[in-house]
Amino acid sequence: MKRFLSLLCAAAFVLSLTACSRSGGTDSGTDAQSGSSDNQTEQAGSADSRSNAPPADEETQDGTAPDSVPPSPPDGGMPDGAPPSPSDGAGGGPGGGSDGFGGSGTVNQGTAAHTLDSAHTDASDSYASDGDDENALRVDGVSALLTKVTVDKTGGDSSNTEDGDFYGLNAAVLATNAAKLTLTDCTVNSAALNGNGVFCYGQGTTVTLYNTNITTTGDHSGGIQTTGGGYTEAFDLNIHTSGSSSAAIRTDRGGGEVEVEGGTYVTSGLNSPAVYSTADIDVKDAALTANASEALVVEGKNSIELENCSVSGNMSGQGSSADINIHNVMLYQSMSGDAETGTSKLSIEGGSLTCNSGDQFFVTNTRAEIELDGVALSNRDPDGRLLVVSGNDASRGWGTAGSNGAQVTFEAGHQTLEGDILVDSISTLDFRLEDGSTFTGTITILDNAEGGAAVANNAAVSIG
Repeated sequence: MKRFLSLLCAAAFVLSLTACSRSGGTDSGTDAQSGSSDNQTEQAGSADSRSNAPPADEETQDGTAPDSVPPSPPDGGMPDGAPPSPSDGAGGGPGGGSDGFGGSGTVNQGTAAHTLDSAHTDASDSYASDGDDENALRVDGVSALLTKVTVDKTGGDSSNTEDGDFYGLNAAVLATNAAKLTLTDCTVNSAALNGNGVFCYGQGTTVTLYNTNITTTGDHSGGIQTTGGGYTEAFDLNIHTSGSSSAAIRTDRGGGEVEVEGGTYVTSGLNSPAVYSTADIDVKDAALTANASEALVVEGKNSIELENCSVSGNMSGQGSSADINIHNVMLYQSMSGDAETGTSKLSIEGGSLTCNSGDQFFVTNTRAEIELDGVALSNRDPDGRLLVVSGNDASRGWGTAGSNGAQVTFEAGHQTLEGDILVDSISTLDFRLEDGSTFTGTITILDNAEGGAAVANNAAVSIG
């Protein structure tokens, strides 16, 4: 089979411009090493041109890719395949599992030990629950301002894990039905399965948190959880989760919008990223640490945007997707129905991104856009690669084996990149170096492990 690598490079000087292009192929792979000039004066998507709004999808109105993106498979690069079992792709970590429970198909939020259903202001009070399918505190369709209160979900089983993931069943705190909840200087503790700390559900529901401590120990128990189109904003939180599938900043079916500024967010369980996105999530000036999981995950047509954050992941060899790839950041489409199919987006400006095990970035079964600007990258795994763009064996339901590659645009500005890049033959990479960025490593194109039909222009490299 013919493999295709095109290299487009341009070096800008004060009075001259030199450009060269080369294309070729080999069955055993193609290597490239690249660097860019410091004289570049503009960068698409730089910090100065971004607004606080979630990044717009760069696909055109008719669904075709922009001209600069390498050609996609005939279906437009959209993932395919039947949805997996309910245990795949739900719950704060890829393929995080649902212990055999399936969603009820209707909004099921169970009961509440304490419900605020009229406008409420409270200080220094406490709310507790150890009941099954029961919130310790529910704010239902009203405004509530709570200061220095303590919420304890000390026990109680969840009868339906996905209803807990989607609707807030068994969460410690649940805001629902367009409620407006503000927590200031509060403490939230949860020791229950599905005992998410603070859960925001539904269109029109808003949760605002200041200087609040959230600790969860059960599985499927994120720190802050947003679903169904809710809006959560958080300032200077201290979150620690220790269960599996328990991301610190977590979203699920129906997504929404999450904005976080400051604070510390730590996870210790398997399949528990610091941030798991099926929404639009912006985080700035925060410390994000996953001690037994990848650090960041974007599922489907959603985004994570980070500014001046310290990020660290340490994915274990155990867990749901470790048999496919060990990585620090993943962008993918699970086909579970939890996230709309489309372009997955990751933007990181400033700060640091540390990979303690595996590959720094892994993209599969989706279109994706990755933008880095002045990020201090570190990979402490001597065998770890910078980027892997490939299909997967579909054992997790992530598309159909042989046709579930990825189409990635990777843009770096003011960036030092080191490490190898792997692109398989059913995937494409548009790799752009701007504003004095350098890349040291090898780009290799390998046959798809599942024998999928190769596509053209697997890797294109441009140097601004």
